[in-house]
Amino acid sequence: MIFKPARLGGEALDPETLAADKKACRRIGPCGVGKKALYLNSFYLDRRYYITYPAVTRVFKRVAMSQGGFSGKGMFASIPYLVVQYDGGKEKQCNFKYEEQVDQLLACLEKEHPEIKRVSAAGEQRLAQREQERAARKKPVLTPPAQKTVRALEEAVQYLEKKPELSTELSQSAKRKRAYHCSKPSYRWVALAITVLGLIALVFGAAMVLNGRGSFGVYFALFGLAAIFMFSGASVLPTAQNNKKVVMGRADRALKAMEDYLRSYPGFPVPARYAHPVVLRRMIRAVEEGRADTQAEALDVVKKDLKALNSDVEVDQEEYDEVVTVKPMFLNEDYR
Repeated sequence: MIFKPARLGGEALDPETLAADKKACRRIGPCGVGKKALYLNSFYLDRRYYITYPAVTRVFKRVAMSQGGFSGKGMFASIPYLVVQYDGGKEKQCNFKYEEQVDQLLACLEKEHPEIKRVSAAGEQRLAQREQERAARKKPVLTPPAQKTVRALEEAVQYLEKKPELSTELSQSAKRKRAYHCSKPSYRWVALAITVLGLIALVFGAAMVLNGRGSFGVYFALFGLAAIFMFSGASVLPTAQNNKKVVMGRADRALKAMEDYLRSYPGFPVPARYAHPVVLRRMIRAVEEGRADTQAEALDVVKKDLKALNSDVEVDQEEYDEVVTVKPMFLNEDYR
């Protein structure tokens, strides 16, 4: 290992075990899920620290929202973090570039280590309160058409969950498409130009330092590093994986895969472009609360609710997770 991970908590692993576990860990963004330990990033280095699982008490997502987070004018301006609580109260917060990677890591932990809680203590209280509120809003008796609609939607959820990767890719590709549409082309080329200037400044500054030209070269080097780090991590920078052809092609392939899968399910409750379990569950809640009786009415309620979520609306973490998962799919299609 070039950089040996530093232990944050729990028992220390011997060098051989640590090296093998880190090498074989499942890498998700800047972190990793190994057999023996969870690997976490520093600000600059991926998988710089490790914590053995018995020391971990909670692992959950934290999202910092900027102004205009739920507006229909742009993509959700958010900074995702993975928060790890360990050793009875210590906490490590890891920054991620893509929120979907945090979700993937949490899903991996759910499968590999179900004993680790994946919500904060405050989140547990909010979830319990939300369940009570939902139970209170449910109508005690549903009409026969409403009961039929709920059964059909539940069957559709089960069908989608047989291949969850299709819904996940549909959502994630929609997010990237929305982000690309809402990023002005001029911003991407300005970011590229600044990154190139930063690289030139880095090389020039390093050359000045090596030639003994004084501390002035250090400032050039630092400026170059800052520009490179800042824009290499920004989604506006045009790269081989962040350009119109790649982004739109990914969205088209995700939709085509979902359409192919739904061909064996005649009369699926929603169009393929909205085929996600979160959409169907929100439709079920709309019916159970007496806001709709039919599938079409329930989908209209979901659209209305999503449209109403703008920058002035405050939501909890669970609602946020649902909204950022499916709202880009509706925004890209103008809610048609």
